[in-house]
Amino acid sequence: MEQLNNSDVLILAIESSCDETAASVVKNGREVLSNVIYTQIALHTKYGGVVPEIASRKHIEKINQVIEQALQDAGVTLQDITAIAVTYGPGLVGALLVGVAEAKAISFAAGIPLVGVHHISGHISANYIEHKELEPPFVCLVASGGHSHLVLVKDYGEYDIIGRTRDDAAGEAFDKVARAIGLGYPGGPKIDQVSKEGNPEAILFPRAKVAENEYDFSFSGLKSAVLNYLNSCQMRGEPVNQADVAASFQKAVVDVLVEHSLHAVKVYGCNKFAIAGGVASNSSLRAAFERECANRGIEFYHPSPVFCTDNAAMIGVAGYYEFQKGVRHGYDLNAVPNLKL
Repeated sequence: MEQLNNSDVLILAIESSCDETAASVVKNGREVLSNVIYTQIALHTKYGGVVPEIASRKHIEKINQVIEQALQDAGVTLQDITAIAVTYGPGLVGALLVGVAEAKAISFAAGIPLVGVHHISGHISANYIEHKELEPPFVCLVASGGHSHLVLVKDYGEYDIIGRTRDDAAGEAFDKVARAIGLGYPGGPKIDQVSKEGNPEAILFPRAKVAENEYDFSFSGLKSAVLNYLNSCQMRGEPVNQADVAASFQKAVVDVLVEHSLHAVKVYGCNKFAIAGGVASNSSLRAAFERECANRGIEFYHPSPVFCTDNAAMIGVAGYYEFQKGVRHGYDLNAVPNLKL
């Protein structure tokens, strides 16, 4: 059994917003006692992306096992848990509903408080796990399959969105380009891998700027430019160097993310910058931020890859800070697929 003090706050967290069924036990907001993730990537690969109906059914099958494993790995029982935290949005509505219904059932049966957590708040909070010294305020880039947000973190759970994508999220662009050049799903890790063999300067793809907001992102034009390049090669009967296309596309995304993010850090006067979300595990993006932050004297924070992709530990951390602020949800808590930050 985990050695616990009466003052310890233990959060049991559940995450089921997309195609990962995850549960975690987090102690006092910063210490992860267990982090169990069942991923459905293999299931969805043959369809080239996540099929919501299949994802929801799989969550129902796996969620009890994942939670039991998380409690067992942490060496605790439901009697030790202070509160239960669950992602209630944004995400796939059917997938979210499974986690929310499970959390409400456990909250009711065990008589413990229920705390709904915003998925993006979870991603941002993943940085607190391995960086015990990190405290707000700081600027955070959240880049994933569904989101590209530039966020000013004013306090725990208090955010101002400075910039966002106007069209495709960064991860979505990775998936679409990966499919176009024949790499398949999931696109992010595959492009990251193949790019290592390519020349990032081989093809000059566009870097979009959004006139009304210097911090906003737009990746649909870049995606179209890649498709146009592939079509023109095909029409001229020229071979396509897959690694060069991947590396050049990736560099275009990285350049824009780095430029916008570090401009925001400078303007907002924060000396701390963090990244979060699935795209944050991209090795080229990390290396670029490491280099540029070091050059500019900015403290750079990033979670380990396991805490970048969807997981419940990050939800437990965010849930802890919400719980400490007095946030409690009733049994009318519902899934909100397009929940705003």
